[in-house]
Amino acid sequence: MDSKTLIRFIFFTFFIALLLLLTLTNIPYPLSLSNGGALLECATNSRRCTIKQPPKPTTRRHTGDVPHHPLDPLTLTELNKVRSILLSHALFQNSNTYALHSIVLDEPEKAVVQEWSQGDALPPRKATVIARVNGETHVLTVDISTGVTTPVEVGKHSGYPTMTIEDMTSSTWAPLGNAEFNRTIMARGIDLNDLACLPISLGWFGKKEENRRLIKVQCYSMDGTANFYMRPIEGLTVVLDMDTKQVVEITDKGRNIPIPKADGTDYRFSAQNTKINNMVNPISIEQPKGPSFVIENGHIVKWANWEFHLKPDPRAGVVISRARVKDPNSGEIRNVMYKGFTSELFVPYMDPTDAWYFKTYMDAGEYGFGLQAMPLDPLNDCPRNAYYMDGVFAAGDGTPYVRENMVCVYESYAGDIGWRHSESPITGMEIREVRPKVTLVVRMAASVANYDYIVDWEFQMDGLIRVKVGLSGILMVKGTSYNNMNQVNQPENLYGTLLSENVVGVIHDHFITFYLDMDVDGPDNSFVKVNLKRETPSPGESPRLSYLKTVRNVAKTEKDAQVKLKLYDPSEYHIVNPSKKTRVGNPVGYKLVPGGTAASLLDIDDPPQKRGAFTNNQIWVTPYNKSEEWAGGLFTYQSHGDDTLAVWSERDRAIENKDIVMWYTLGFHHVPCQEDYPIMPTVSSSFDLKPVNFYESNPILNIPPHFEKDLPVCNAAVAA
Repeated sequence: MDSKTLIRFIFFTFFIALLLLLTLTNIPYPLSLSNGGALLECATNSRRCTIKQPPKPTTRRHTGDVPHHPLDPLTLTELNKVRSILLSHALFQNSNTYALHSIVLDEPEKAVVQEWSQGDALPPRKATVIARVNGETHVLTVDISTGVTTPVEVGKHSGYPTMTIEDMTSSTWAPLGNAEFNRTIMARGIDLNDLACLPISLGWFGKKEENRRLIKVQCYSMDGTANFYMRPIEGLTVVLDMDTKQVVEITDKGRNIPIPKADGTDYRFSAQNTKINNMVNPISIEQPKGPSFVIENGHIVKWANWEFHLKPDPRAGVVISRARVKDPNSGEIRNVMYKGFTSELFVPYMDPTDAWYFKTYMDAGEYGFGLQAMPLDPLNDCPRNAYYMDGVFAAGDGTPYVRENMVCVYESYAGDIGWRHSESPITGMEIREVRPKVTLVVRMAASVANYDYIVDWEFQMDGLIRVKVGLSGILMVKGTSYNNMNQVNQPENLYGTLLSENVVGVIHDHFITFYLDMDVDGPDNSFVKVNLKRETPSPGESPRLSYLKTVRNVAKTEKDAQVKLKLYDPSEYHIVNPSKKTRVGNPVGYKLVPGGTAASLLDIDDPPQKRGAFTNNQIWVTPYNKSEEWAGGLFTYQSHGDDTLAVWSERDRAIENKDIVMWYTLGFHHVPCQEDYPIMPTVSSSFDLKPVNFYESNPILNIPPHFEKDLPVCNAAVAA
């Protein structure tokens, strides 16, 4: 390495270290608040009031946090204590190298949590730790009060734990210590100062990739744009040993492919200059009486008839627990869902060539969906009436750090209708009854390198829970020698769409698998497929030739509950409590209502699909097992697919009238188009968990309509 390159290497290393220092010392990320400091003069019920711009989210140090609920995440103090306990343990004292890949709450047994009430003493606080020590993976339980550390037997499985942030950051600069890599970059005409590299999980494709943690690194040019993703150095791939940081292999098969231009790729507001389009005036929700929800002790959310526990998680992102709803007729607080979260995200790209075939990401199990969650941007990610929650996580050495404003909670009203009826004039009754639909939203956004995922858990007053996933961010693109489609003889060999000169957006899929531990009025539930069947009347019975009827099939075992959605073989999918009936005799339940989705079309023997076999069906149902939460397996990185939801479900265990978990996969096929360039407008899909015979009647019959006298009328006043 020459002296100039060495200086750049040292500078880059210092820059990465500074970023880590800022994160670990809780120096807040910059947060933007637009619209200046204008005051609004508002008239409410003939009274004058002033609504000021809401305060900026404050930096919370969390040093005084204490747990109040059995499911509360580990506090900063607890994480520090766990780190201290581990470092004094013989396993770590006798090691040359170690990394703590995960430190999270070891949740108490489900029965213990269900029996606990506010005011009771908390169960013993324990941490589950996944560590790599001297090249071996260990799972440990740490009792925070006693300091007792216990190994956990998880069985023999292929794969490695989720990467640490340090794994990812160090992998991006490690190639700079290799002279051959530096020469290759400079031969491509790229200044090392303009280099940006990404750590890319490599999946598993055979014995060549066994017995060591490997990662692939690909690089881009930052010259002329913040959107370096649109300027790939195509065909250059570095294989790196993640533990030693040594370069194993360099492949360079794209020397004839130019670096795409920087013009028109910068998406930042400041880069748009005169192109700003003010087609829509600013909009905001004002709540003159304040929000209708409260968050007690940092994690218990209460709104309308709902209450649930909410916490950030480094792997899942957001975890919703103990979701319960108040019955408007009986006043009873009723159980709906014990626990729900994003279990895995499988993102395979559809290009079989050397620099692309391995891009088959598991974004939760490999990268950590919560670790990639970025601070939310007030007024833009979340409206002005939002409440923000931080994530407190552990770095690779166990040091706690704060991911500020990781989750927001807010009430939403988009003009939707809860229910309505207007009576026809022919009846002589002048009836027009409409009720607005106001909802509560829990939101997080994870930026997994180029892609941004927005995950919403939306609670509605009628008992419905809607889970919505939005996809935005920037495409992972491929460099090409083509400037126009008239140069392309066989368009299918592009493996995608020509988006701009020398830029191809590669076809890919997104599959998001959700863990849904439904406890409808108690833990013992059944899964019922309510099939819609076409019937033919008997001869002479009716002028009709066909009609539909329902046929209920209660799943006895796991295989009975595996569902591939079919448009022309429709069913409803109910989780019912067979021991509890409504007044007229229907079993109480909830149903899963799929939205727009997609199924994997990959060969089931394709290595990525073996690892992502949990997407072979859209619906699975398994008996509750505390150790079965991650659809891609506990250790996903470089796994062979031997510890997935599909493997567990092959046991075909009994699930009728049992404590069961439903799994649902929301899917997207993404064929890129030019509108996705240089940054994608958000596309989204959702599914619902909807009451079905859970209530005796419409649960929102008695909610009031909106009245003009209750709402503020606001006009801009003087500037602050």
